[in-house]
Amino acid sequence: MIRYSLRCNQSHQFEGWFRSSEGYDSQRAAGQVTCSICGSTEIEKVLMAPNVATSRDARPDLHTPTDPREQEIEKMRREIEANSDYVGMSFAAEARAMHEGLTPERAIHGEARPDDARKLIEDGVPVMPLPFRNRHRTN
Repeated sequence: MIRYSLRCNQSHQFEGWFRSSEGYDSQRAAGQVTCSICGSTEIEKVLMAPNVATSRDARPDLHTPTDPREQEIEKMRREIEANSDYVGMSFAAEARAMHEGLTPERAIHGEARPDDARKLIEDGVPVMPLPFRNRHRTN
């Protein structure tokens, strides 16, 4: 894992963890790296001090919220997962079908490619990105 200090075009600074430098580059190019404060996808790396791990260093706990914003996001994630159906990569099709009255409305969450999400928004389908990674994914 590699940790980067990041900054969006609104000057919000935050950290992101990635499997590799190439992982960061591909996620950023796909619009999947977003500001944890405003949601902007215009992100750049900022200088940070290197952290060289030794065998005595404990691995960071990336699953426990460390500040009030992360705690609120975790609370929201639990609420969404408890009160909606996960539809995976079928999210765009499911949301569109409900919007067009082809299927009954219900609360859903899932995943969509950036171009599919953009098209839903352009067509007036009420959707929003969630500020957390889906726990249903296996990769």
